[in-house]
Amino acid sequence: MTHRTTLLRLALSGAFALSAAASAATQSTGSGAKEQCAGIVKAGKNDCATSTNDCHSHATVDSSPEAWIYVPKGTCDKIVGGHVVHVKEPPPKK
Repeated sequence: MTHRTTLLRLALSGAFALSAAASAATQSTGSGAKEQCAGIVKAGKNDCATSTNDCHSHATVDSSPEAWIYVPKGTCDKIVGGHVVHVKEPPPKK
């Protein structure tokens, strides 16, 4: 086997391995079920309104106990500081 053939086989096997890993990662999230997880969001990265603001991306502090994002179901309880919330979208007007 030549050096060129070895490199080609190595490149192809690497591409197949990356493809398989990406496929496995996509399948591991299951059916796509999501939950709302609060207490872990960086400022300005929340998914929807809180009692202190009425639009997504307007959380002003990191790890706000009200600001939430969608995460794959079952993930929130595994994250330090995270807790599952059930917020209607959009929140009711006051």
